[in-house]
Order: sequence, then C-alpha cells, then structure tokens
Amino acid sequence: MKIIGVGCGDGMLTKEGETALTAARFIYGSERAIELVRSFISKDAVVVEITDYKALRTLPEDAVILSTGDPLMAGLGYLPGEVIPGISSMQTAFARLHTSWTNVAVVNAHGKNHADAISHAVSDIAAGHSVFLIADPDFSVEELAKAMPAAVKIAVCEDLGYQNERVAEGTAVTPPKVLSRLFCVVCGY
Repeated sequence: MKIIGVGCGDGMLTKEGETALTAARFIYGSERAIELVRSFISKDAVVVEITDYKALRTLPEDAVILSTGDPLMAGLGYLPGEVIPGISSMQTAFARLHTSWTNVAVVNAHGKNHADAISHAVSDIAAGHSVFLIADPDFSVEELAKAMPAAVKIAVCEDLGYQNERVAEGTAVTPPKVLSRLFCVVCGY
C-alpha cells in the first residue's frame, strides 16, 4: 500500500508522488484529493472515493491512498505502507508568510476539542514557539485570539494552493477574519 500526499492545493503534488500515481492501478481518495491529481491518474486505473475511512486498513497491498496535504500532518499516514509526502499547508503557510518554521509547534484542532487546542497553542506560545494550528470550519480564531497575549501575531491562511488563496494577518487584539471553510492558523511568528 502507498499513501500519497497530494499537497494542500493544486500543483502541490511532488514528482515522486506523480510517478507513483501514474503507475497506480487502484486509487482511493476523498473527492477533493482525487480532483487535485486527476490529470496524473491513468485512464485504466480504478478510482474509488473514500466513504468509510475505517475500511482503509483492509485494502489490497497494491492500493494507493490519496491524502490531502502531507499524509503525516493530520492525514492518512497512520496507515501501513509506504508514505510519499506532499507539500503541506504548514510548509505553504510559512512560505507565504516568509517566516521560518524551525521553532514551530503543531496543534491539531481539526475534529478535535477546540478548547484543548487553544490551551495547547497558548502554552506553546508561552514556551517561545510559533504555532501552526490545523483548523476545521468550526474553529473560532476569535476565541484563540482572546486567549493569547495582545501582541501575538496571528495569520489566517485560507485555500492554500488554490486560485482564491488568501493570507490575512493581525494580532490577538485585531485577529484576521476567516472567510473560507478551508483554513489554518499561524500564531507568534
């Protein structure tokens, strides 16, 4: 089994991923992941949209599973098999902000307890780290900002890798507004 990171948006699939994908015969992925790489999928390949993520562990050894972003960043990299990384939203966000991510703490709030994620982010900022927060559509940047010291910089990075990509910056006092359902947050950079 191979788990291929398709990247966080269009054009974020690596050459290694492209090569593995063009040779794949059985491909499984979300609708968004499939659409991002459709041009690299052989017309002879069997493509199946994932509807039951629990069943992924039962796929045949020659299956290829598409994971948005990088499979090891809140993706499907927990599955057995070879992992081929993609360009993650974290890499892209820090590049767009033109800032280093060598001292970053990653906080996953996607489908998780948001209060716990905010608490972790506040602790990481207090420890001197910048924070990359993986959000879901219900995550409140306003609640995060209320918990942060006033001077902490906050960026909302939306639709990274897509034509409507947007990066908005502010502080804990004036946090950027979220306009998309697909976003991540960078704090303390």
